[in-house]
Amino acid sequence: MSLRVRMPLALAIGAIALAAFPFLAEDADPVPFTDVRRQTAEFIELQKTIVLTAEQEAVKREALEAIPAPCCSDNTAYTCCCPCNMSLSIWGLSHLLIARHGYDAEQVGAKVKDWIELINPDGFSGNVCYTGGCGRPFKHNGCGGMKPGHVTWAD
Repeated sequence: MSLRVRMPLALAIGAIALAAFPFLAEDADPVPFTDVRRQTAEFIELQKTIVLTAEQEAVKREALEAIPAPCCSDNTAYTCCCPCNMSLSIWGLSHLLIARHGYDAEQVGAKVKDWIELINPDGFSGNVCYTGGCGRPFKHNGCGGMKPGHVTWAD
């Protein structure tokens, strides 16, 4: 087999390996968003089970205080006005990124913004909590409910 044939073949095999095993890529996203329902439940649970150190909490605070809460924009994503399912998922995602993946505040903020956009691509009004939207699904400009074990979905 000539070098001319081997090189494209090697590149093709490498591309297939990276597609099959994305963790091989240096810059692979350690927390890709693949399933909103599953990951919402996962993030809500992680908010309870991953306890941040004071230093890690400071990273979370810096990241989330820079983002208005999607459901009540007069609050930040760090505090929100209540522990709704949307906020719990944001907080759990933040815990995961900081504690297990060493994200800094800028990285956490960017990933949280991606999550917010994913769960409602049309965007949030910022007044969900004040207009009876706490029980609505995320994608209908809602908080996804108030009970962590029972997220409200659109279907």
